[in-house]
This record gives sequence, C-alpha cells and structure tokens, in this order.
Amino acid sequence: MNTIPLQLQVNGEAHDVLVEPHWTLLHVLRQQLGLTGTKENCLEAECGVCTVLLDGKAVNACILLAVQCRGRTIMTIEGLGRPGRLHPLQQAFIEHGAAQCGYCIPGMLLTAKSYLDEHPGEVPDPAAVREAIAGTLCRCTGYQKIVDAIRAAATRMREPA
Repeated sequence: MNTIPLQLQVNGEAHDVLVEPHWTLLHVLRQQLGLTGTKENCLEAECGVCTVLLDGKAVNACILLAVQCRGRTIMTIEGLGRPGRLHPLQQAFIEHGAAQCGYCIPGMLLTAKSYLDEHPGEVPDPAAVREAIAGTLCRCTGYQKIVDAIRAAATRMREPA
C-alpha cells in the first residue's frame, strides 16, 4: 500500500507521519503517536470513547480518516489542561466522582469542552448537558455525577481567573 506523508497538529505540536490512505485518526493517534488516552471501542462512531476535538469541535476519531485532518488542529485528552494544572472540567470530574472506571472519560471530557466552548459564560441546565453528552456512552454511572461535574466546571469557567 502507498503511504502518504502527513503533518498533523496535535495538542499544539506538529507531527510528521507516514499514513496509509485508509488509516483513521484514531489509529494514527494511538499506534503512531502513542497517544493512548483516546480510547478504542466500537469503531463505528456509536460509543464516543474515541472523541477528540478537531478545530475545537467534538468528532469521532474512529471514523475520521487521518488524511482529512491535514491543516487542522487536533486536541486529544493529553492536550487538555497543562502540566501541574488541571482543566476545570478535569478538576470538577475528580471533585464530583464522575470518573468511575475512566474508559469513557477522555471522550466525555472533550465532548463537554466542545459544548462549553460553544456556550461560553453559560451554566447549562441538566437537560442540555445530557443532550450534549448523549453520544458518549458510560456503563459505570447513571450520568448524574458527570452532569453535575460539567455544570460545576461551567460555573468555575465563568469566574475570573
């Protein structure tokens, strides 16, 4: 199979990779870049555990071809927060016990970030949060702790730094 040279902008860093045309972004992130925080599960965009941000929008990396990401900005869970300083969503998930087994949490956090970034300064009602995260399945919780954590983060993100 012919490989294609590709430069990907991931978590603020440029990565030069050789990809096969059929490789998904999920495959390249996990297998070539070693960014295993993005989880692999259904490979059909049904569960949301592979969610990353592409130009700030939540997308399923399992069905997105890596070559479609040329010239675009990708954020994985490894890019959320900074060394020694958690993002408000990460802190709220810890404080509210929202990260049970943790498998869905990277996708859940990035989905929540995309939603909150689209609605800056708002504290969404629980129904809006549930709708926003509907594409990411969690088998451990009843989602209430996750909803509470996202709302708490939204409140915290409204406060001046």
